[in-house]
Amino acid sequence: MSGVNAQAFHYNLCRISCSISYMLIREEKMDNFVCGKCGYVVFGSAPDNCPVCNAPKNFFQPDSNAIKKPADPKNLNELEKKHTPVIKISKQCGLAGAGCTDAHIKIGEILHPMEEKHFITSIDIYIDNVFISRYHLTAERLNPILGIHLKVSGGKLKALESCNLHGRWMAEADI
Repeated sequence: MSGVNAQAFHYNLCRISCSISYMLIREEKMDNFVCGKCGYVVFGSAPDNCPVCNAPKNFFQPDSNAIKKPADPKNLNELEKKHTPVIKISKQCGLAGAGCTDAHIKIGEILHPMEEKHFITSIDIYIDNVFISRYHLTAERLNPILGIHLKVSGGKLKALESCNLHGRWMAEADI
C-alpha cells in the first residue's frame, strides 16, 4: 500500500470509528423533549402534536434533565425510595384472561405521600418508548398505585411519574 493510500485508508478508518462512537454515545443518551403545555415527555424527537394535550411541535423543548434518576440504583436514599416507581409484571391476568399481561406500578419503595401540598400528579406509561397512556391522580384520596392490563406479550414498559415538588422519576421493566 503506497503512502498516499495508507493515509487515505487511515483517514477513512478514523471517520468510520468516530461515526460509530458518535452513534453509540447518541444511543446511550437519548434526547428528551417536554411539552410546555402538559409536561408530557417524549424520547427521541418531538412529535408533530402532543398525544396528551394535542399541542403543536413548537411547544416541545429539549430537556436532558427532564427525568430524575437515582444516583446509585442499588443504594437508594429516602427521597429516591419515595419517588422511583416500582413495577411488577404478571403474565397471568386475573380479569381479561389469555393474551393479557398485568402491570402494577407503585410509586416508591416507600409509598409516596399523597397530601395536599405533596403528591403525584400523574403517571405516564410507555411501551418500547411509545406513549400509551397518562393517569391523573389527585391528592388525599388515592394511593399512587396503578394496575393496568396490557395487550402485549413482550417489550419494555416504562413508568414515568410526576411529583408536584420533586419532578419526574422513571423506572422500566421487561414485559
